[in-house]
Amino acid sequence: MDNTQRMDALVWTGPRQMALQSVPAPLPGSGEVLIAVGAVGICGSELSGYLGKSSLRVPPLIMGHEAAGTIATGNGILADGTQGEPGLRVTFNPLVGCGSCSLCLTGRPNLCSKRQLIGAHRPGAFARYVAVPAKQCWRLPDQLSMSAGALTETLACAVRAVGLAGIGSGDRVLIFGAGPIGLGCLLVARELGASVVVSDLSEGRLAIARSWGAAHVIPAATSDLVSTVKELVPDGIHRSIDAVGAARTRADSLRAVVPGGRAVWIGLHEEESSLPAHILIRNEISVTGSFAYANADFERALELQQRGLFAPAADWLEERPLEAGADAFAELVEGKARAAKILLRVG
Repeated sequence: MDNTQRMDALVWTGPRQMALQSVPAPLPGSGEVLIAVGAVGICGSELSGYLGKSSLRVPPLIMGHEAAGTIATGNGILADGTQGEPGLRVTFNPLVGCGSCSLCLTGRPNLCSKRQLIGAHRPGAFARYVAVPAKQCWRLPDQLSMSAGALTETLACAVRAVGLAGIGSGDRVLIFGAGPIGLGCLLVARELGASVVVSDLSEGRLAIARSWGAAHVIPAATSDLVSTVKELVPDGIHRSIDAVGAARTRADSLRAVVPGGRAVWIGLHEEESSLPAHILIRNEISVTGSFAYANADFERALELQQRGLFAPAADWLEERPLEAGADAFAELVEGKARAAKILLRVG
């Protein structure tokens, strides 16, 4: 492919402004592969960007970091040791560390101060093609569809959050938020043998959580959510995961757990929150942030997908063509989308 070839891309040009445009196709650099995108998910963080509320994203920009596709050109050794070559179906970790700092060298490139996110610092996958370092890619198992491959990034976020929570068999867990990451946390926690309670504003999402095995679901509008949790689970909650990131959910994540419990925060909705510090101190509650994922989380997510977790299904996911992406963003920010997750199909 040469630099004269053009492609269709969904370009964000400003707050609430997104359009399909013809742009130059990317040229893969050294050690990179050019991926013909098959499917790409819309992430909640991209909705903030779409509204102009994310300092990470500056227009004009091709967003899109949850994707899978087929290698079109380029080669190199993939993250799983596979030789990358044209025709190979792959998914990828879009968070690229510098590769040489102490954090990258100890398996935590998600915390690298020089990290770059494909779809924010680099052109993303809301396009016909995206250029990705080969070492960030995994071969997509034959039994997994492109749609399942595009969901790997979301599930990897959940894998990391559940891992940081230290959830094990018999634990009682409370999850705030039944969006895609919260639902992923539900599945991963249940896979480990935990009993899970889920809270969300949406009755539809709570219905999904119930059908996916939540022991209890609680409307987020409940006047005293923590008291309700304690009535439903009198023996107490060991671990909480806040996949919302609001002041109330962060505070309730501390109030809800037993002394010595742990709260993991993955939601990024609000920058600052007022917290019940005396409860945190006197109950020796551990609070841990969870950001993105490392390669080990991606590998685990692919393993779980091969076992049928987080499978694309009509009860929670909707697929649309790339051309309908602008409308999909508008519906999601206005709360009019039927599904918890929207994937865009490309090609």
